[in-house]
Amino acid sequence: MVLSRFWLAILVSSILFVLIGLASGSHYTLDFILNGQKDEPILIAEKYLNQLPAFVQDSLAKAPDQTLVRNTVAADPDTTYIYKNKTVKVYSGVQKSDGLLPTCKNSLLDLILPLIAYLAFFCGLMQLLIESGAAEKLAKKMSPIFTKVFPSIPKNHESISYMTLNFAANFLGLDSAATPFGLKAMQSLQELNPDKDKASDAQIMFLCLHAAGLTLIPTSIIGYRAAESASNPADVMLPCIITSFVGTIAAFVLVGIKQKINFKSAALVASLFGVIAAIMGFLFYLNQLDLIGKNLFTSHLSGILLVGIILFTLIFSWKNEAKFAEKKTTVFDAFVVGANNGLKTGITIFPYVLGMLVAISFFRNSGLFELISEGLSFVFSHIGVSKQITDSLPVAMLRPFSSGGSRGFMIDAMRQFGPDSFTGRLSCIFQCSAETTFYVIAVYFGSINVKNTRYTLGAMLLVDFICVLAAIAVASWFF
Repeated sequence: MVLSRFWLAILVSSILFVLIGLASGSHYTLDFILNGQKDEPILIAEKYLNQLPAFVQDSLAKAPDQTLVRNTVAADPDTTYIYKNKTVKVYSGVQKSDGLLPTCKNSLLDLILPLIAYLAFFCGLMQLLIESGAAEKLAKKMSPIFTKVFPSIPKNHESISYMTLNFAANFLGLDSAATPFGLKAMQSLQELNPDKDKASDAQIMFLCLHAAGLTLIPTSIIGYRAAESASNPADVMLPCIITSFVGTIAAFVLVGIKQKINFKSAALVASLFGVIAAIMGFLFYLNQLDLIGKNLFTSHLSGILLVGIILFTLIFSWKNEAKFAEKKTTVFDAFVVGANNGLKTGITIFPYVLGMLVAISFFRNSGLFELISEGLSFVFSHIGVSKQITDSLPVAMLRPFSSGGSRGFMIDAMRQFGPDSFTGRLSCIFQCSAETTFYVIAVYFGSINVKNTRYTLGAMLLVDFICVLAAIAVASWFF
């Protein structure tokens, strides 16, 4: 219910804001809202040639392609004049996000189809883990911990193995594997849910922990920093780990208090210290490497581990072919069945993702997001918050809505202020330490047709806010 109202509020307010802009003359046309593509110039006027200043007329007449690009304001994108068919079209600024129709198209071609492919492959592997008995063994080993965090889940339930694989994939930066594992976990938890339309406590806890996204290897962030010629692309790795760890603990504590989890459990305490020890050991080892060694290690570890998971699954399945025979199937046939289930899941979640992305498209292109962002930056700057921090806030604000949009702001911050500046580094930590909250809720609950998400949205946004504060504190400490 909360998500539905929030979605309606964003969509309706953005459309009204656009119509007001059109009526007041701020927007020349609505075409960019409907048909424009990200980073394309926006049409702001169309005039006859004699209506333009004389120097513009002369420049257009002399230009071989009858196009004039003029820097009217250095801080803003170029203003472009194109003379064609007896009129001059004037473009200025760039599209913040794809328009309505390109968003619909790209959601299918660039997002859903690749996601369906990932789902099909990894769901096929998960079917092998189920049929071979590997998932059952993993669930038995992890049950002492998970039954404390998720009291409503029976001991050795299959959902434990799926959640374990999801957390491990997130931890190691294997995004393509994390989503299929997570969706399978939600489907398995739905089988235990007495009210199929309402999110269960276990589903809320899992989703909040997943969204907190404890990350050991922020591979993509390091890659973007390397592309922008940072002196040490991996220097934000430790701050990213610490910030995401704070977010994970915050998610567990906040949701745990709401669900009355027993925090005094010895298994929970031991597991927490185990995770801390593992992170410290990893960082200690990494600190012994030189710059080239760090880059090589971080760029290869995720890939090697993913290949290792695939290899283990296939070998374990081969060694337990008898179990497949007992179920009157083969290893390959079981993979095909799992892949088919992944295909169906991808088709199911498409409408939920599409609806959310269309709302975000209107929100970005309407200018409402920029207005809110600039307003908050103005308020923060007048209560003593450093300009270096306020310059990076758009990344934090947009991250819950759009990973691509916040990534664009992150890259822009590195290019404008430098990848080794405080703003550039803080933007990277913001990007790494939070999740696309609205997308995650739409995908995960959409896959099981849960309509009442209860307090999930509020809890996840609060965790996002805590991650923002933690990122600022950690960045200030390190840099």
